[in-house]
Amino acid sequence: MPPLSPTSVTTERPLLPTLRRFLPDLWPSDAPGMKVRVVGAMALVVASKLVQVYGAPFALQGAVDGMTVPATPVSLIVLLVVGYAAARFGSTLFDNLRNTVFERVGQEATRRLAARVFRHLHQLSLRFHLERRTGAVTKVVERGTKSIDTMLYFLLFNIAPTVLELALVLGIFQVKFGWPLVAATVVMVVVYIWFTRIVTDWRASLRERMNDLDTGAVAHAVDSLLNFETVKYFGAEGREAKRYDAAMRAYAHAAVKSENSLAWLNIGQAAITNLMLGAGMAWVAWGWSQGRFTAGNVVLVSTLLSQLFRPLDLLGMVYRTIRQGVIDMGAMFDLIDTPSEVVDAPDAAPLAIRNGHVRFERVHFGYDAGAPILKGVDLDVPAGSTLAVVGPSGAGKSTLARLMYRFYDVNEGRITIDGQDIAGVTQDSLRAAIGIVPQDTVLFNDTIGYNIAYGREGADQDAIERAARGAAIAGFIERQADGYATRVGERGLKLSGGEKQRVAIARTLLKDPPILILDEATSALDSRTEGEIMETLQAIERGRTTIVIAHRLSTIVHADQIVVLDAGRVVERGTHAALLAAGGLYAEMWTRQAAERAAGVEEVAA
Repeated sequence: MPPLSPTSVTTERPLLPTLRRFLPDLWPSDAPGMKVRVVGAMALVVASKLVQVYGAPFALQGAVDGMTVPATPVSLIVLLVVGYAAARFGSTLFDNLRNTVFERVGQEATRRLAARVFRHLHQLSLRFHLERRTGAVTKVVERGTKSIDTMLYFLLFNIAPTVLELALVLGIFQVKFGWPLVAATVVMVVVYIWFTRIVTDWRASLRERMNDLDTGAVAHAVDSLLNFETVKYFGAEGREAKRYDAAMRAYAHAAVKSENSLAWLNIGQAAITNLMLGAGMAWVAWGWSQGRFTAGNVVLVSTLLSQLFRPLDLLGMVYRTIRQGVIDMGAMFDLIDTPSEVVDAPDAAPLAIRNGHVRFERVHFGYDAGAPILKGVDLDVPAGSTLAVVGPSGAGKSTLARLMYRFYDVNEGRITIDGQDIAGVTQDSLRAAIGIVPQDTVLFNDTIGYNIAYGREGADQDAIERAARGAAIAGFIERQADGYATRVGERGLKLSGGEKQRVAIARTLLKDPPILILDEATSALDSRTEGEIMETLQAIERGRTTIVIAHRLSTIVHADQIVVLDAGRVVERGTHAALLAAGGLYAEMWTRQAAERAAGVEEVAA
């Protein structure tokens, strides 16, 4: 087994490069309809801001100024007030139409990126998945995909409209009130953005720490629940609860610090905006006293600044959300950027199976440099024959199966099928030619029928039932109330070890591969069940090139050739009878297991 070591993920993310990674998903070259929606949404953004800046404030100013002039018709004032209300409604209408038009764009961008991450995760090597906790990986993907829609909304419908509105307001202030008010507004905005960024960056470090603790707590909870039986075996419920409580306590402490820092941010932002509002209205009120401005101008400035403050008040939250989204998306992009350890060669061709002749030629392999597992292994499995591989635990038996499937590439030597180096063929065609009944059968949390049908995409019910009969599990399935629709539970825990093993055999029978690997295929079975399944296994071996990795020697006496591995080297090879006659390691193992069987000891597979 490769060692389990933590994989670090960088949390400090540059903003613009991360944003550039997902913005192209908004303008997909293969979806012109999405481009039309983006253009339409942005047009509605502009319409909303024009109505909001030029419609409502000026209508309200006109109504106030008209009320100060006795000769102004009441009907005109009423129309201006109605126009003010209509402009406010128009702004809300355009904003909601914008959301409706753009919603599909955001969801489509999220779908595309999530699908790309999921495909890439399945392309990564077995080493990656053994070194990373599943709960932690899924949490990273969940956070990353959820952040996309939020970031799109804020970037396009908060920051961009705010910049447009600021430009329009500054233009009005310059024309009607002069440069002093323009300069004061610009200074206020700059100070507000500077303050928001400084405090938010400080809060981001607190948030990252909180996320790390949250991910750790979730990963531990998932790991603990997946190992439910192990926890029960050792009476460790209290121990697991304490570990989880400690993780949640650390998370709660970090969350309190993060949320308290929000109060300081809100106080500072409110102080800056209200200072500007008071100063701006005081400036216009002073000008009114000099006869330069009207009473309606005070209302105009108050309305324009108040409208501008609304998105600015959200700017802190927007910036925090974008910064957090960058962190979450950056972690997800780390997954996308993780290179696949095993890749197809540029000129890889599909594997052409003629007979199914398998050879291991001077194969050297180790999961880590300096710790070799296989040391120059030579194996020759003629087409249609059965090779059994036995040996002590840790000898490298199961590693052979992983190398056959190209979960890893060999360090030296090569593996060939019908003379074709498997490193030079496509992985899809290689794995399509090999079937395996693994030592540890893990089933999907679905129905028995689904798990059997997983062996061949598109298999019909008749094929599924034939495979079940071939694996001697059809009778058990038919006795269930829901038949093939019976749910098997998380990782198949509702089934016994023997039943799961039979499902695995049925799945492989349905695949009908020319090359078969039985990796401790009866390790989860008692002696009686083992005897029943052995007949099935030997039947499906006929006509296929088969590699049997076994601990119990009684299951491989029929093999055409038996190879004994010890410390990564082939130390013996021959038939069962020849190896017994040689009196070597195989004979010693046979004698020991025979004595254990005689004593009624059921040895557990390593």
